[in-house]
Amino acid sequence: MRIFVAQLNPIVGDLEGNTQKIIQALDRARVKEADIVLFSELVLCGYPPEDLLLHPSFIDAQEKYLEKIVHASARLLVFVGVVRRNTSHGEKPIFNSVAVIKDGKLLGFEDKRLLPTYDVFDERRYFEPGSAAHIWEYKGKKIGVLVCEDIWQHAGYVAYTQYARDPVLDLLPLKPDLVLNLSASPYQFQKPGVRVNVCSKCAKTLHCPVVLCCQVGGNDQLVFDGYSMYVDKEGQLRQLAKGFEEDDMIVDLDAKISPAPFVYDPIKDLYQALVIGVRDYFHKSGFKKGCLGLSGGIDSALVASIAVDALGKENVLAIAMPSRFSSESSIVDAKCLAKNLAIELREIPIEKPFQCFLDLLEPVFEGRSPDITEENIQARIRGMILMAISNKLGYIVLSTGNKSELGMGFCTLYGDMCGGLSVISDVTKQQVYALCRWLNREKEVIPQAIIDKVPSAELRPDQKDTDTLPPYEIVDKVLQGYVEEYLSPEEISRKYAVPLEVAIDLVRRIHRAEYKRRQGAPGIRVSKKAFRVGRRYPIVQGWV
Repeated sequence: MRIFVAQLNPIVGDLEGNTQKIIQALDRARVKEADIVLFSELVLCGYPPEDLLLHPSFIDAQEKYLEKIVHASARLLVFVGVVRRNTSHGEKPIFNSVAVIKDGKLLGFEDKRLLPTYDVFDERRYFEPGSAAHIWEYKGKKIGVLVCEDIWQHAGYVAYTQYARDPVLDLLPLKPDLVLNLSASPYQFQKPGVRVNVCSKCAKTLHCPVVLCCQVGGNDQLVFDGYSMYVDKEGQLRQLAKGFEEDDMIVDLDAKISPAPFVYDPIKDLYQALVIGVRDYFHKSGFKKGCLGLSGGIDSALVASIAVDALGKENVLAIAMPSRFSSESSIVDAKCLAKNLAIELREIPIEKPFQCFLDLLEPVFEGRSPDITEENIQARIRGMILMAISNKLGYIVLSTGNKSELGMGFCTLYGDMCGGLSVISDVTKQQVYALCRWLNREKEVIPQAIIDKVPSAELRPDQKDTDTLPPYEIVDKVLQGYVEEYLSPEEISRKYAVPLEVAIDLVRRIHRAEYKRRQGAPGIRVSKKAFRVGRRYPIVQGWV
């Protein structure tokens, strides 16, 4: 039996375009003499569709496009992720479902039973859970179907909830010969290897092969990494589709294939996730060109590199905006980076508008010493310049703040936080350095001087980030412990050897900056817990 795994990159809501992708995949499957075609979860509408699901017309349209897919399924057994109406009694009006189609006929549906409502997921807001497991018989094989989350609890990787049922164990008495999993599993740092273990555990329990098809591509703030896979009944990985791009994978269950150990570079994957996140955010929105402020620092250098790989060097504009506090070396480093990336760099000094603001506000500020106010004025002038270029020339502004800075509120609202996409807002400072070193593995892309220099916002004389913050390695440990692991300051202090008073102070800073982050540009989620999608904290609270 030959299974054609169609790892596609759908656009949320583009029913016409997604349907064409699905039908084209069916055509390719017939050319490859496949018996079964497997797609990803909700591939017809794209994942996550969010509140589009609340529009009855959106559900009506999917039913019509599903008819086109059924009509195009000649000589194939097809498993395709769709939304379907709940025609029986229940809380919610729709199911997250799998349409099972055979040779031009709709055989029925398999409904997702475990609906995650944690982190980036909110499926119980929309869907009714499925109630039963089924077996689909085809060419002497009994086939079980699981949808994404249905397979995860069994492997012990669901940390946020304890479901009352285990869909893998529900299949056990039905004795399947094959299990298919349709997935829209978002990427997070070092997650691809975990997905292999999840499939392996299922295969060992059910004593049958598992074939998983995962969505690929960026949809808003989420990135899907692909890496669809085939695991044999012993739980060994036999085949793996490409990561971060569309791919067709043929699984021949009768062929003898050697094990394929999954060895990957997590820093390379992190970079690829950021690139596809930017590329799809732009292309799926109909944008082509991005601009950014290039300061000569490491964060803007990394964002510029990502933008070039995502959009092409001809579509990236860098703006250097030196002030009276900018070092000569920063200007030189920015020019060197622009040359290495072959991107256009324009220099727009901000001294004149800065002095105008100082003169304008002098009567109001009389008798008060310079402080963070004057620093923020510079950042906001730069933000205004970038947004003016965006409006006039059609560029989308790429914000360059990293997760460590945003976590601490070490950023300026309406200044360096402005933009259409915050590229590295879920990348810690330590990861920024690791990514830049990875970029320089073969040749110098990021000038070494940028990597070596002491971090500074250069908004006052001889400024260093450590004037305001502890070293970033400490900041990142507290972010890891508090944001991703939900540890208390006392637990963080013990686990990461951080002084307790420092841990308490940094946790307070995280909460004090909540109002800033709420107003920032959307960012690409690449960690276990981002500050954007999947994290909800009150701005006004009395706990911390």
